[in-house]
Amino acid sequence: MNISQITLLIKYLKKCGVTFAEGLSDDELIAIQFEFQVTFPPDLKQFLQAALPVSDRFVNWRAGLHSFKEKQQIEQRINWPLEGMLFDVENNEFWMQEWGDRPESAEERSVIVSQNFCAYPKLIPIYSHRYIPATPDEIGNPVFSVYQTDIIYYGYDLASYFAHEFSFSLPGSFDSPEEPKCIEFWGDF
Repeated sequence: MNISQITLLIKYLKKCGVTFAEGLSDDELIAIQFEFQVTFPPDLKQFLQAALPVSDRFVNWRAGLHSFKEKQQIEQRINWPLEGMLFDVENNEFWMQEWGDRPESAEERSVIVSQNFCAYPKLIPIYSHRYIPATPDEIGNPVFSVYQTDIIYYGYDLASYFAHEFSFSLPGSFDSPEEPKCIEFWGDF
């Protein structure tokens, strides 16, 4: 996305009732990425530096730098995909073939899932239970809806995600992909 597309996207989101604060500075971005051990893909980074959505269910990254409570909430959102996966492993018999044989012990299952999870592209929370993968570090990563192991594409890129989530149409100046970029593990659901 270019800056004029980001500006237009912010305008549409404001019309949908999304509240924004001043965009993140370079220093804030560096501090956030260090504090939360995340790397924002370029389009999300550009978007957050243009304007920071602060409405309910959005991640208020700036507040996470200054409030222990906000920091905990962000960490919970970052950990939500793993927690949901562990829940389904224990309560819904979920198990990936690539993890090998399913151990009898809940503790062993948790260790295997957690170890494998660390190798998957990290998911960055955007809004509610919607996440964008940090890798590849390029524009155009899809956005996933993640609720335990019910994981679906919710947008083929950041702009199409916002249009889908907030029910507006993107103008022709947005070159939205016709299919999502292949993302290791997350695209397999």
